[in-house]
Amino acid sequence: MKKISTLVAIIGLAAAVPGRSGDLPGVPASTNIPGQNYPRILPDLRVVFSVKAPAAQSIIFGVAERRYPAVRDANGIWTATTDPQMPGFHYYWIVIDGRSLDDPASETFYGYGRESSGIEIPEAGVDYYDAKNVPHGEIREHWYYAKTTSEWRRAFVYTPPGYDADTSTRYPVLYLQHGSGEDERGWPMQGRVNFILDNLIAEQKAKPMLIVMETGYAHKPGEPNMGLGPPPQPKGAPPAPWDLGKLFMPFEEVMVNDLIPAIDSAYRTLPDREHRAIAGLSMGGMQAFQIGLSHLDLFDYLGGFSGGGGGAGGPVDLKTAHGGVMADADAFNRRVRVVFLGIGTAEPERMLRSVQGYHDALQAAGIKHVFYESPGTAHEWLTWRRDLHEFAPLLFRDEKPPRKPSFWNALTHDFSS
Repeated sequence: MKKISTLVAIIGLAAAVPGRSGDLPGVPASTNIPGQNYPRILPDLRVVFSVKAPAAQSIIFGVAERRYPAVRDANGIWTATTDPQMPGFHYYWIVIDGRSLDDPASETFYGYGRESSGIEIPEAGVDYYDAKNVPHGEIREHWYYAKTTSEWRRAFVYTPPGYDADTSTRYPVLYLQHGSGEDERGWPMQGRVNFILDNLIAEQKAKPMLIVMETGYAHKPGEPNMGLGPPPQPKGAPPAPWDLGKLFMPFEEVMVNDLIPAIDSAYRTLPDREHRAIAGLSMGGMQAFQIGLSHLDLFDYLGGFSGGGGGAGGPVDLKTAHGGVMADADAFNRRVRVVFLGIGTAEPERMLRSVQGYHDALQAAGIKHVFYESPGTAHEWLTWRRDLHEFAPLLFRDEKPPRKPSFWNALTHDFSS
């Protein structure tokens, strides 16, 4: 009871820091709650965090995997300044006396399996994921009943500019999945998917399309929830391999049997494989390849951002993997219009090995694909925004994509003959 009372006292006294913006360094983050001065972003992209918590004994601010101890002043205000941060969106936390809390001055975003504070670091000279003076589409909330899981489920659907003005036009569809620990809100909120597509469409670099974003978790009534990792093992035993097929199977059934029919029924889609794509980031990229390659009667385009057909890593035999659909490279290349892989050059080693190894396997097998590397980014939203910015222009074109795509920040391509 004493520990709970202490925590309540700390939370009750933790508050946003008052002050006049003109007296403070840098600028408030765009992700702050309106009117809040902190966090503040300095010209060199360092971030100043501050919180008032007079009863606290120690405070640490955590940004992704980095930790920054804060210093207390005489008024009980704790402040920490970070190293320069990579542009884009980052989750962060306040750790007060060992307990992780959200910043009362920040908006929250669903990530790491919980509501978390988030900060947007501006990227100089880049505006493809910002709201601009162009025609804008909409993100709609769509509820549907999934017989597979006997539950009502929510999807977000991006409709392109002009969707309601011309009711005779039908549209292709991209099914776009989030990563582990996030949900269907990831792409609309952290990913800024609507602004990316609005701007690409306005520049005539991408075809108008619908984008459907659903939560990637599902389990059937009466069946155990398998979670998101490998099964637990006895103490001292080696880690058990992930059975990704079994892990993702319930959501695959939701996608094929419930979600796609619901979208085709409610929206003006072009309901054939030539006008349907599937992609995702990290876990969602693995799901996209599992579902897409298992249902080539439904999908003509595949995209994996920091995740793909290589699963959690290890060697891949494309003669037998994915049910053997790539065993005949020529036949596969004739059937599938685009296969896309993207990765950040600063990603964790395990992720780099997995995606690079899958790229190498595709190249060795003669499977045509696009391989894009995002310079300097890790397992983070800037990587995935860039991936989508490269992937979307390849979709639903009347002709095959060019052999050497002209990407905005081209680094590595492989579009094999």
